[in-house]
Amino acid sequence: MLDPRVTATVKNLADIHLQLKPGTDAAVLNAMIKVIMDEGLENEQFIKARTVDYEGLKAFVSNIDLEEVQKITSVPLDKIRASAAAFAKAAKGCILYDEGITQHITGSDNIKLLANLVLLTGHIGKPGTGVNPMRGQISGEGSGDMGCVNVFYPGFRRVNKETAEHFQRLWGVENLPSNPGKTFMDIINTCKVIYMVGVNPMISAPDSNNVRKSLEGLDFLVVQDIFMTETAELADVVLPAATWVEREGTHTGIDRRVYKINKIVEPPGQAKQDWWITMNIAKQMGFSDKFNYNSSKDIFEEIRTCIPQYAGISYERLDKTIGGIHWPCPSEGHPGTPTMFTEKFNTPDGKGHFQSVEYKPPAESSDREYPFILTTGRVIFHYHTGSMTRRTDNLYSEAPEAFIQIHPEDARELKISNGEKAIVRSRRGRLEIKTRISPDIIRGVVFIPFHFGKTNANILTNPAFDPACKMPEFKVCAVNIEKGDEK
Repeated sequence: MLDPRVTATVKNLADIHLQLKPGTDAAVLNAMIKVIMDEGLENEQFIKARTVDYEGLKAFVSNIDLEEVQKITSVPLDKIRASAAAFAKAAKGCILYDEGITQHITGSDNIKLLANLVLLTGHIGKPGTGVNPMRGQISGEGSGDMGCVNVFYPGFRRVNKETAEHFQRLWGVENLPSNPGKTFMDIINTCKVIYMVGVNPMISAPDSNNVRKSLEGLDFLVVQDIFMTETAELADVVLPAATWVEREGTHTGIDRRVYKINKIVEPPGQAKQDWWITMNIAKQMGFSDKFNYNSSKDIFEEIRTCIPQYAGISYERLDKTIGGIHWPCPSEGHPGTPTMFTEKFNTPDGKGHFQSVEYKPPAESSDREYPFILTTGRVIFHYHTGSMTRRTDNLYSEAPEAFIQIHPEDARELKISNGEKAIVRSRRGRLEIKTRISPDIIRGVVFIPFHFGKTNANILTNPAFDPACKMPEFKVCAVNIEKGDEK
C-alpha cells in the first residue's frame, strides 16, 4: 500500500507499506517499473500482443537512479523491490486509487504511471485486475457519465463541434458549446452567478479564505442541498433537496454498475427531489417544452437515448436484476460488461500506449520558513465535508473535532504535548488545532483531516493545480508549526 500515513487499512490489510513523502508518488511508481524491467518480470506476451512504445519506456527508466529515488521518497529500496516483484508475479494484480494519487499538480502523471504498471504486467482486461478509481463520492462515476465534467458531453463524448451538433439534433436546441467549459475552481473564481447542487466548497475547496471572498462577492448564489452547510449559509437562496431514501432514481457505482434506488419515505417539509427542482427552474426560464418530465424514469429513458453505454439498461431490467447492470450495455438482450478491455483498449489502434513520465516535485516544498509538509485527507468516521456524518451522533462522538497528527520527535522539538493546541500557518492562512502525537506519520510531515468547519484544513492548502485536469494540490503544502495558547 502506498500512503504517507499508517492508516487503519495499512494496519489491518497491508503486507507491504510504502510510506512515502507526500507528492513523490511518481518517483516510487517509476522505480517499481524499473525494478520489474531490470528483473525480467514483465509480461512479454501481453506487451507484444496489446501494447506499443515499450522500448521507449525501457530506455527512459534505464536512467532512473534507485538510490536517488530512496532519498526523494523516504521509501526503503528493499520495500520498493518487494512491492514491484509481488505485483508483477501476482496471479491477479488490481490497483485501487483515490484522491491520494490525484490531488497533486502531477495527478494525471500518476495515473499514467499506474497504467504503465498494469500494461507492463498484463494485469488488465481480466476479472480482478485493472486501474480502478475509487471516487471520492457515491455519485462520482454517474455524474461523469452524464457529462458533468467540463471536457465531456454525456457518455464521455469529447466537447467539440461535432459532438455539440450531435446533441443539438438530439435535444432540438441550438448553440450548445463546442469548447470545454470552466473547471470547478475557475467557476468559483470568475463567475458572478453560481448555482451549486450538493457541494460544499467552503470546506472542500483549497485556500478557503479566498473561496469565501469569491462567494461573498457573487451577484447571486443558489445552493441546493439536504442540510444548511457552510456554503449554504452564504447563499441568497437555499433550495432544500431530498435525500437518497426520499427519492427514486439510479446510481452508478465505481465499477460502472447501474442500480436502482426506491423511495422509502417522503421528503420532509419543502424538500423536493433534485430533478424536480431543476426541471421547475428550467420551466420558469422558458424551457417547459424541453424539461417536461413526470418521473425519474422519464429522465432515465432520455439517458438511454443519449448514452449508448446505457441503451440496454431500463428500470424494468433493474427492478428484476439483483446487483445492478454494468455498462456498457448496448441492448436490452446484453448482459452488461463487468470487465472492460478484454480484447482491445479505447484507443484509435486498440493498443495500450506506454508513456514516459518524469518525476516532478510538488508546487511547494519545505524550507526554513515553512519546515513541515502538510497533507490532508479523511478519517474513517466522517465522509467528505461532514455535512451528514457530523450530524450523526455515533460517528460524531468517535471524531468530534479536527486534529493535527505529528511525529513524536517533531513534537518533542516543538515542545508540544499530545492534546495541546498548535498554531499551524501556511502562505495562505492560520489554524489553531489540537495535536495528536503519533508514530503513524513520518518526520517532517503532518496530517489534518478536512471534514471540520471550525478547524478547516483547507484554510491552509495550496490552490496550485494540475495543468492537465485542473485538480488542486490538496495533498502537499508547506507549513510552520508552533505551540499554541495553553489557555
